[in-house]
Amino acid sequence: MKHFDNIIIGFGKAGKTLAATLAQHGKEVLVIEKDAQMYGGTCINVACIPTKNLITSAQRGVSYGQAIQIKNQLTGKLRDKNYHKVADQETATVLNADAEFLDDQTLLVKDDSSEQQLTADRIFINTGSKAFVPAIEGLQESRHVYTSQELLAQTEQVQHLAILGGGPIGLEFASMYAQFGSEVSVLVNQPQVLRGFEPEVAQMASEDLQADGIEFLLESELVSVHDTEDGVELSYRQNHEVHTLTVDALLVATGRQANVADLHLERTSIERGKHGAIVVNEKLETTAPNIWALGDVNGGPQFTYVSLDDWRIVNNQLFGDQTRTLANRPAFPRVTFLKPAIATVGLTEAEAVAQGYQPIVKKLAAAAVPKAQVLGDARGLYKAVVDPRNNTLLGMTIYAEEAYETINLITLALNQKIPVTELRDQIYSHPTMTEALNDVFA
Repeated sequence: MKHFDNIIIGFGKAGKTLAATLAQHGKEVLVIEKDAQMYGGTCINVACIPTKNLITSAQRGVSYGQAIQIKNQLTGKLRDKNYHKVADQETATVLNADAEFLDDQTLLVKDDSSEQQLTADRIFINTGSKAFVPAIEGLQESRHVYTSQELLAQTEQVQHLAILGGGPIGLEFASMYAQFGSEVSVLVNQPQVLRGFEPEVAQMASEDLQADGIEFLLESELVSVHDTEDGVELSYRQNHEVHTLTVDALLVATGRQANVADLHLERTSIERGKHGAIVVNEKLETTAPNIWALGDVNGGPQFTYVSLDDWRIVNNQLFGDQTRTLANRPAFPRVTFLKPAIATVGLTEAEAVAQGYQPIVKKLAAAAVPKAQVLGDARGLYKAVVDPRNNTLLGMTIYAEEAYETINLITLALNQKIPVTELRDQIYSHPTMTEALNDVFA
């Protein structure tokens, strides 16, 4: 039975960064990843990077086939770079194998030719999340039903795509495929899409998505799925009546769950919570001694930059002053990459009022920003929620071109409690979308 100082299960954002950090400190570290096509994690291979690359290609008018080739070249390049970032470290080893727990201290590790039992002083779980597929008749068996990861691998464009779910993943694929020229139908079991966003923005974005050719079947419950000769027939209930829709393929975008099934955590003292996520404390320690869980697998916000911040917490606990925890994690932005994108940070107006604030609300139409006219898409709205007691931001939503860039400046201002007058009076380069802040806070 071989013993390591550190074992990391999963080659995600937090895991790979931690592996490199441990190696740089001269610590022995073994990284176990069962899929060689996932070096670098979900984001690089099957999520953030490939989807945003395809969205960019679609918006630039690149054909679907060419866009897939560009995407594959990009992910392959990044995967190789991430592998060598760890594997080339003197004290680091990358092992392509399956890992499962035998108890709190012991792992059974198996590859195509052998199996072995390993122990370690510290074990870090970074296995990420996987698509959740609900129990609906015919869904698991259909040849034309895909998760987001599976759809990204398709080299032929789906001409009529149905999407189950109106969350960020579903809407990003809807917008992307509409830009590629596909017919898109989205089944949502709620009376509206983009719930939880500022209502003005949700309404505008919904109307804009429909103007781009996307059909929304609201308050619709998928009942069953049946394959046809070259597609799939969907039966859904809407207004107490059952309707049918025949499409070429169905994307299931109903959320993601912790990827822990193969770890056999039932053999350990590691507790699991909602959707199977591993329970952790504020230091990301599990309920088993000397085992941590980082990234999507611990049930936190499912963003690669949050996974990176998980690394910051563990790094600070291992090599720093041990002050960084989940309790003092700063506010961070969230972006849904539509056309244009929606970016948010902090509180909405309704959330601020519910928390007892009497906020000042500032709004500006994106059409008032010269750069929006330059870019040819002046749709959208800026909405800021300000605390009148100290003139600082409580939150902001930007629905406009390049919102994903501007929101980072807003996040900095929010976390550092910079008065909005500073954002108002800043001299910005021109023409840019960021100079909208001169007028938002005027």
